[in-house]
Formats: sequence, C-alpha cells, structure tokens
Amino acid sequence: MGTQLRSLVSRWPLFVPVLAAVALALTWGRSMNAGLVTLVGCCLAGAVLSAVHHAEVIAHRVGEPFGSLVLALAVTVIEVALIVTLMADGGDKSSTLARDTVFAALMITCNGIVGLCLLVGALKRRVAVFNAEGTGAAFGAVATLAGLSLVLPTFTTSTPGPQFSPTQLTFAALAALILYGLFVATQTVRHRDYFLPVTAEGVVIDVDDHADPPSARTALTSLGLLLVALIAVVGLAKGVSPAIESTVAAAGLPASVVGVVIALLVLLPESIAAVRAARGDRVQTSLNLALGSAMASIGLTIPAVAVASVWLDGPLVLGLGATHMVLLALTFAVGTLTIVPGRATPLQGGVHLSLLAAYVVLAASP
Repeated sequence: MGTQLRSLVSRWPLFVPVLAAVALALTWGRSMNAGLVTLVGCCLAGAVLSAVHHAEVIAHRVGEPFGSLVLALAVTVIEVALIVTLMADGGDKSSTLARDTVFAALMITCNGIVGLCLLVGALKRRVAVFNAEGTGAAFGAVATLAGLSLVLPTFTTSTPGPQFSPTQLTFAALAALILYGLFVATQTVRHRDYFLPVTAEGVVIDVDDHADPPSARTALTSLGLLLVALIAVVGLAKGVSPAIESTVAAAGLPASVVGVVIALLVLLPESIAAVRAARGDRVQTSLNLALGSAMASIGLTIPAVAVASVWLDGPLVLGLGATHMVLLALTFAVGTLTIVPGRATPLQGGVHLSLLAAYVVLAASP
C-alpha cells in the first residue's frame, strides 16, 4: 500500500494539470465564495508547480536555450490571449490594460526575476557569472521595444492622449514582430552559444552531464501537460481576479494593484524555474527566461492588440506616465551596468529588487 501511495505521489505532475483544467472548466464564469476561492487557489498553485516541472523536462530534452524559449513563449501566448479577451469584455475601462500588463511584466522580469536570480547565484558562488554578449543583446532588444511601444506614444501628437495613430501603431506592431523574430533567430540559430550557461571561468556549458535526457515521448507528454497547466494558471488567475479586486478595493488600494497581482501569478512558473536554475549554477538560463519573457511579452502583445484594436471599441492607450517612465529608465540604466561585466555580486541583485519594490509601492500608493 505504501509503495502504491509513493508511486501515486511521484506522478503528481501528470494529473495535477488535468485536475486544474477540470477546476477551470467547472468554475469558469461563475461567482465564487471564500471556500471555492481557496480551493481554486490550491489548484492554481499546483498548476504552477507542475508547469515548472514539465518545462524543466522539455528543457532537459531540447537543451538550452530552446528550453527557456519554450516556457517563455508558451506563457506569453496564453497571456496575450487573456489580455485580448479582457479587452473585448471591458470596453473603455480596459483601454490601458495592455500597457499596464506589459509594463508589469517588464518590471517583474527585468527587476524581479533578474534581481532574485543574480542574488541567489551570487550568494551561492560569491559571484554570479553569465554571458554578457547574449544577455546584452537580449536586454538591448527589450529596451528598444519598450521605448518604441510604451514611451513614444506619450510624446506623439497625431492623436490626443498617450496613443498611437493607426499608422504609428502599425509600425510599432511590425517593429515588435521583426525584432522578436531576429531575437529568436539569434538565440537559437546564429549565436546560440551566446545564450548557453557558463562556468565561473567563462567556459560555455553545451551539454548536461548529470543525467540522460528524457525520451521524445516523455518530452511530448510534458509539452502537452505544460500547455494544459499554463492555460489553467491563466484561466484560474482570471477566475480569482474578482476576489482579488474586492480585496484590493476593501483595502483602499488603487485598481492598478490588481494588474500587478495577476502578472505575478501568471509569471510565477517562470520565476520558480529561473530561481531553480540559478541555484543550480545556471544563471544564464535564468536570464534567458527573464529577458525572453520580457521580449515575448512586448513582441507578441503589441502586434496582437494592434490587430484586435480594429474591431475592439474604445481607445488603446499605450503611453506610460512620468513616474513609470522614470522607473523604466532606471531599470535599463542599472541593467546595462549589471550586464556589461558579465558577472554580478549580491549588490546588483539587491539593486534590481529595490526597483521592483519601488514599482510595487508606487502601484499601491501613486
């Protein structure tokens, strides 16, 4: 009996995504009481943990940097679908949803995940080592897309308010798609070695000597369950959002805090996977996850909302306010100084985490 129980427990990543998907199907569109919200929250946590497990299986099978790309791309595609769905249901009140979600994702990935992983890696080995060439290229692409998509709309004059004109929005969408395509090609084909983990001496690690990779059948099963788990994560997060909104309103906090909480939930699988990679002396893999997610968030969201704006009612506000632009400028200035040496101490990790803390505080108390 004990052996059967241990065998069942060891297979939890196989049935937890299905259980979370069933919970999503049963609760979709329904109002939930406190008990049901708690149950859904448990399913959400299980889906997050199983997503991390299956992403690591796939990463072990296909190797880096393809494994990081799979998780970042899968999460972002589902996140984009959620944004477009909410915009379709929200009308004028959702005009800033895409901007707020993308900016929250940028701050969480470029400061939260990056800072935490550098801190974990540096505390373990005194100095966190990574490839500055690949990380710098990814960071430069993120900075360019953020500037084109979130800063320029504040200063354009063709339309009133922080909005793009149709021509400008088309350009921003095409630029996002082209740059994202170039980034993926650079990361996976032409300069794949720039995105591989490195040793403390700077030697590229191109193979995993610790264990044999899983079979193709196991990897395909994990890919399917990863998608199921991610759909469940985003859907259940949307389901519990009314409870989060009521809690935020009862606490007297601005509505923007809800977006921060939802973004944290959606990015939780990548955050856990990145921290585990940093603990395993694979800081470069952690940075691939963080910056790849930031790149995909802009590179896929902006074109998607640009297309959706054709039939959606209401304006599409993309331009950031002055406070958020200051935080964005600080993020990219500090990030550049962090990446250029190719190694970081706990101080750099703490600096990035302080910027994330400032963003959260200002979201709660603008």
